[in-house]
Amino acid sequence: MREAIRDLLRDLPSMDELLQRPWTLEFQSILGRDAVKSIFADVIGELRNEIIQGRSSSIEIENLETVVLGRLGHYARKSLRRVINATGVVVHTNLGRSCLSESAVQNVAEIAGRYSNLEYDLDEGGRGHRNAHVEWLLSILTGADAALAVNNNAGAVLLCLAALGKGMEVIVSRGELVEIGGSFRIPDIMDFSGAVMKEVGTTNRTHIEDYERAITPRTRMLLKVHPSNYRVVGFHSAPSREELARLVREKDLVLMEDLGSGVIADLSVFGLSGEPTVKNCIEAGVDLVTFSGDKLLGGPQLGAVVGRKQLIAKLREFPLLRALRVDKMTLAAFETTMRLYLEGRADEIPTLRMLMFSPDDLLKRAKSLARKIRKESGGDVSVIETPDAVGGGAFPATDLPGYGVVLTLPSRISDGTALKSLRGGPVPIVASARAGAVIFHTRTLLDGDDIIIARGVRALLEGE
Repeated sequence: MREAIRDLLRDLPSMDELLQRPWTLEFQSILGRDAVKSIFADVIGELRNEIIQGRSSSIEIENLETVVLGRLGHYARKSLRRVINATGVVVHTNLGRSCLSESAVQNVAEIAGRYSNLEYDLDEGGRGHRNAHVEWLLSILTGADAALAVNNNAGAVLLCLAALGKGMEVIVSRGELVEIGGSFRIPDIMDFSGAVMKEVGTTNRTHIEDYERAITPRTRMLLKVHPSNYRVVGFHSAPSREELARLVREKDLVLMEDLGSGVIADLSVFGLSGEPTVKNCIEAGVDLVTFSGDKLLGGPQLGAVVGRKQLIAKLREFPLLRALRVDKMTLAAFETTMRLYLEGRADEIPTLRMLMFSPDDLLKRAKSLARKIRKESGGDVSVIETPDAVGGGAFPATDLPGYGVVLTLPSRISDGTALKSLRGGPVPIVASARAGAVIFHTRTLLDGDDIIIARGVRALLEGE
């Protein structure tokens, strides 16, 4: 047995032999010779281990080359790629959340490709502060005294708790001890910040008296947390922001709210009610509000903190801020997005525009997409009503009425095969499937996506 293993190991192709294959030349030009050698070494090493462990009793050069070709092809493509979102989920976390407006994209390109005044005061001719580019905009749009931008909302929450609550008690309702995507858990963040978490109330009901009884000389802050996509339905109650604000004023404490999605515009005009704006929270007396930039606000990934000037000043001085600071491209995108709100041009923000679509708009888009698919591929398509979603943890119980296109699949093509084929195109298409059909929601399609979908369907049906 050992002799057989040694014979197999001796038969393994050498690196030089493999690199002489003509098909490796293209990959060497794309990835570099050293990278190609590394991939070959990995595959040969895996096969060697299988032989030694007795899991492989032969060497098939064709199979070896197939594995290598698959990996080379994978690494030769850019990993972060544009995709088409045909799911109907507007703020799709796995697909990059919000898309930037055209003006934000242009500003990012200009700032990224040139020097900028990121930390340079043009008026004074000396060192400036990167936060200055967005602080006034955040303050004017939310009604806050001051503002600060960090890398994301989790960072904003951590910064506030660490800078203001370390070693002190922070009171939070049991009904708000949530965990959201990516294992962001309020108790863990609280523990990491050094603050001492103190729970009050029950899962479904917390009263103002619960907070009041829990306050001790070591209490520093009351924390209110957005439930994201978690909801308690039925017998449920919680104190209002105004009640909490009055209590912290009496006790000389700080009221902080993690608002999550960060709504700037009033979405009730689109039939979406129940989600407070940042300004609502500030007007209700919340001292510090944290929220995301890339959810319902419609900008880049960013965490904002707005609130009382003296509290923001303490955050600016806290050492953790440097580890959480925002880069120039994010600031460029965020400033442009905020200026669209300021100028009354929020309809140019793709996330808000998708929420604004009326059922009639979506029906027209669906009919147009169905015609294109039929013309391009002859596919069996029809238009149906679809339940779309806001996404990003906002309005989890609210379906947006939409329209989409159903592609009925031939019996030879399974749902999984169809979805994989659509994802494998030059521009991956992410759709949904059910009972032998693929569904393309039109709400989340951008300009030009319909043509790519039609071509993707043709490739799927032709088996390319």
